[in-house]
Amino acid sequence: MAGNSQRQGAVRKSKKGAQVGSGGQPRRALKGKGPTPKASERTGHPAARRAAATARRETGRRESSRSGRAADAAELLVGRNPVAEALRAKVPATALYVAVGIDSDERVTESVRLASNRNIALLEISRAELDRKTGGILHQGIALQVPPYRYAELDDLLAAAAESTTEPLLVALDGVTDPRNLGAIVRSAVAFGAHGVLVPERRSAGITATAWRTSAGTAARIPIARVTNLSRAITRCQESGIYAIGLDADGDTTLDDLQLANDGVLVVVGSEGRGLSRLVGERCDVTVSIPMTDAAESLNASVAAAVTLAEIARVRRTS
Repeated sequence: MAGNSQRQGAVRKSKKGAQVGSGGQPRRALKGKGPTPKASERTGHPAARRAAATARRETGRRESSRSGRAADAAELLVGRNPVAEALRAKVPATALYVAVGIDSDERVTESVRLASNRNIALLEISRAELDRKTGGILHQGIALQVPPYRYAELDDLLAAAAESTTEPLLVALDGVTDPRNLGAIVRSAVAFGAHGVLVPERRSAGITATAWRTSAGTAARIPIARVTNLSRAITRCQESGIYAIGLDADGDTTLDDLQLANDGVLVVVGSEGRGLSRLVGERCDVTVSIPMTDAAESLNASVAAAVTLAEIARVRRTS
């Protein structure tokens, strides 16, 4: 009889044959899949891909921070305006990636033309592959591959400055982490006759694609040294007869009273937030403030560097 069946669950007959049910014991029945998972947890969902891309970028940033070598690998500059601007500025590049079926406009057309004129490899790839290469960030169908920058050695930089017909003029950055500020400072350094730029390996921006673009290509015209310890690098410059001038809102003197402009000088620029670090400030021979009205508390790091370099260049021209 059905009631004496040894099988778990009652037997229900249908056109498909006998089937096993719960037998009045729903707790032992098959469980459902549960609530629908979040979009970011569903394999293949766009939200999941974006979350994975964000995680990869964060991992990359942490690894770069630990190694202190964020610019030691090729970098992709993305977006139609940034790519076009970088190519106009003659930023070094090894490849231009363009998505298949891209909705072309004048920026894309110009980028392709400029890359072709410079013999930069033009690679047409699928949008999915470009998504993978760029880590899922918005790329507008185009990306420019920029090779790692080759930094100079400090001793080579000092030797080149010593051989110049003018007194050495160098710039050092202390805690400037925005690559746009670095690029702008490099551009000013070239404009006002500096012989080189020093950046620390850690807690400092490096020559990335963004810095290249902001420098308008001038990063190719001046040696940039990456140093392990900025305080020791300043000492090395002082041993070569160069005075270290730190920019500080509470400086020992003002820029218009600076007596060292005609000597070999190293202009040390601090970050916008905290200025010069304590050790670097103590290492400088003199700290200098820029005279300005009370309407503004401070200047952007790149603007302060430009003002100082322009004043030094003016003094040297009129002396």
